[in-house]
Amino acid sequence: MSGVLTGFVVVATLVAVGYVLGRTGVLGPAGQGVVSRLVFFVGSPALLVQTLADADVHVLFSGQLLVTSSGVVVSVVVWVLLARYRLKLSREDLVIGSLASSFVNAANIGLPVAAYVLQDLTAVLPAMLLQMVVLSPVALGILDVSRHQGDGSRAALAKKLLTPLANPVLIASAVGILLSVTGWTLPTALAQPLDLLAGFAIPGALVAFGISLHGRSLAGWRTPQVLIASALKAFLQPAVTYLAARSFGLDDAAVFAATVVAALPTAQNVFTYAVRYGVGRDLARDTVLVTTVLVAPVLLLISVLLPH
Repeated sequence: MSGVLTGFVVVATLVAVGYVLGRTGVLGPAGQGVVSRLVFFVGSPALLVQTLADADVHVLFSGQLLVTSSGVVVSVVVWVLLARYRLKLSREDLVIGSLASSFVNAANIGLPVAAYVLQDLTAVLPAMLLQMVVLSPVALGILDVSRHQGDGSRAALAKKLLTPLANPVLIASAVGILLSVTGWTLPTALAQPLDLLAGFAIPGALVAFGISLHGRSLAGWRTPQVLIASALKAFLQPAVTYLAARSFGLDDAAVFAATVVAALPTAQNVFTYAVRYGVGRDLARDTVLVTTVLVAPVLLLISVLLPH
């Protein structure tokens, strides 16, 4: 479990830095928004291009991807049904909640867990590719379209349909996949600045999250939407992933790896998206916090119960 603890220490340290910045007001009242926008428009796209360019996109068509997708799909469907018909949430909150209940922290915590617990860095690749290539573009496309509702003219309709195509996450995903499929490599003059910008994505998202915690009541985690999203992410998603892995006939090591990855907490990317679009910020922030607290006992339980 040393890998899990290492991941927690890294996350907690950067979040603490953000909290101090928020408490001292060093970045001013707009600090959180500025950092989040910088992550969304600069850091995250650079990280997407870098990660996907080096990834084997054939994983997208592997059995591991189907196993990973099973847990995601079930969590999202259950969330949408409960949030729409029980909680009566808006479409935008449905989208953010869908991500909060299924989007795993494959970078900050996932990579240390893959390295030290699973002994296999590729274990988080199916989840990362699914999130980068499918979940993020689809969710952000819906949010982009929702922001341009109201005008029914032909020009407005065209703008509504074309707006998602200008989304930096979608563009970066397309560029990264193109580089991976073709085998092209960026010239050094572009690759090195890209590496520097990509390095800002994860710490920037964590710092922005920490800033948002200043002045935030801890009672937020008790709201029904946060409790439901957290339960789906921490318990339902890994349970469904485990059953899917078994049904696909994967060996014990692969079943264990898929279940562990599915049990990772909600990624800070969800909070970054929520801030960018101005919807579901409390839901995203509190779900990230709750699932991060829950992940240690959940991973410990999985390690005890499953052969590996």
